[in-house]
Amino acid sequence: FHQPLVACTLIGLVTGNLEAGIILGGTLQMIALGWANIGAAVAPDAALASVASAIILALGGQGVDGVGTAIAVAIPLAVAGLFLTMIVRTLSVVCAHRMDAAAEKGSFAGVELWHIIAVIMQGLRIAIPAAALLAIPTETVQGFLESMPAWLTDGMSIGGGMVVAVGYAMVINMMATKEVWPFFIIGFCLAAISDLTLIALGAIALCMALIYIKLSESGGSGNGGGGGNVGDPLDDILNDY
Repeated sequence: FHQPLVACTLIGLVTGNLEAGIILGGTLQMIALGWANIGAAVAPDAALASVASAIILALGGQGVDGVGTAIAVAIPLAVAGLFLTMIVRTLSVVCAHRMDAAAEKGSFAGVELWHIIAVIMQGLRIAIPAAALLAIPTETVQGFLESMPAWLTDGMSIGGGMVVAVGYAMVINMMATKEVWPFFIIGFCLAAISDLTLIALGAIALCMALIYIKLSESGGSGNGGGGGNVGDPLDDILNDY
């Protein structure tokens, strides 16, 4: 439930802004695809950004028109949530030591208790800021958003779109292989066809994935004589070029 697409959709559902919630969640999900915890580096908090921006979107009452502003607000909230994450993880070290002590005593109940406490702290990391936002009157949020000049709201919308592009580019950079690029180009071309719906694109992508898996399996199994087809057939085709 901490994924942006799920969190924003559920908040949009209960607040009567389902369409705006889905759009916001999908956009933030594209941004969060490029975020990952690597070693000691902590990624921005996508959960707090999703919940807080969805609440601001609902309180603002602008519907789909307020998605751009909500996306721009979500980025600094994600960075702020990073520090909250570091604080909670530091406190969780104490819980880990308590669980070790309980395990040495053979107390399974103690291990479970401290595990639950650590999980509750993670939940409070999101619940407390969300409750603080809910305490703000709707009129205050609407007045603040309406008082923002057009150049600022337009700039925030453009910046939010650029962040989405950067997040997706980071994912492509990590996945960039000669086997994947043809599928990306085909998907991009298909997405440019306005008559195709998302369901149709998903069905085409699923069929292509199944065909690729089937070709990989058949290419990797030899026929038992003189070398047969060995390796990835798509890789062989690309190597010929």
